[in-house]
Amino acid sequence: MNVGYEHIITQEPGKRGGRPCIRGMRIAVADILGWLAAGMSHKDIIADFPELTEEDIRAALAYAADRERRVVTSLA
Repeated sequence: MNVGYEHIITQEPGKRGGRPCIRGMRIAVADILGWLAAGMSHKDIIADFPELTEEDIRAALAYAADRERRVVTSLA
């Protein structure tokens, strides 16, 4: 399943140091990945940050997976 994240993940030079964020907000992809790694469920994250959606969380994961594939491919 291919999750399109291009319309969700944004990067702006002056926001969060240019790191990839969710829909122009100050919530970075790395924030979401960190919360998931710490054991938070999607439901927990959305409860704490109601401006996020399930689609946002899936987009962050898809972006991270694609980025990982690009790093591994470039090293091969």
